[in-house]
Amino acid sequence: MLLVVFGIGANCQVTLSNNQNVSAAPKGSYTSVGFGFAVGISLGVWVSASRSGRHINPAVTIALATFRKFPWRMVPGYIFSQLLGGFIGAALIYANYYHAINIFEGGSNVRTLLTLDYMTNVSAFFSEFLGTALLVFIVFAATDPRNAIPSAAIPFILFTVLLGIAICLGIETGFAVNPARDLGPCLLTLIVGYGGAVYSFRHQYWLWGGILAPILGGVTAASFYNLLFIDSGRFRNV
Repeated sequence: MLLVVFGIGANCQVTLSNNQNVSAAPKGSYTSVGFGFAVGISLGVWVSASRSGRHINPAVTIALATFRKFPWRMVPGYIFSQLLGGFIGAALIYANYYHAINIFEGGSNVRTLLTLDYMTNVSAFFSEFLGTALLVFIVFAATDPRNAIPSAAIPFILFTVLLGIAICLGIETGFAVNPARDLGPCLLTLIVGYGGAVYSFRHQYWLWGGILAPILGGVTAASFYNLLFIDSGRFRNV
């Protein structure tokens, strides 16, 4: 929820403030969006640390279950909670910016889908795959006991990596790199009137780009981390 509130909140502020009927001058830029999501992930991880072990991303949860012995029986509950958090965060932001959205769209009964469509499906898939792979690789490094990184430092590490992904790689697909962050708000759009366009876009991009690409990227990165730093004997005790 915190990830979506700060991240999508920044996205809404930057986008909506470009309409002069909403704001006399633009408030922020693409960099603001990157910082918003970075703040959101660090606060979400910090708040959830003592309760759930800092899981706010289904791709991370599945990678940890696959390679770090996180109990598979707990995975469905975690993913449901992550999706619910994304949905609630999106609902809060929609409520906060409801009137500004009405002005931007042209009325309370008008809801459109404005997109950039210059990428191929393969490129869009790879962008989400790569971003999530980098995120999960850093998560595994930060939580590797042999690196002796203090638990209190992990939110700041994730702030750094997500900000880097946003600023360096994020413009093409919006750096979801988290199925719950993507699908939770998508579910809200269906309720508030955006219709099926969100789901039919790019032949169900929400599924292969928002869910499958991050999960596969996360599992791939986790397997490479294990191969390089755990399974290979010559990397031990260096």
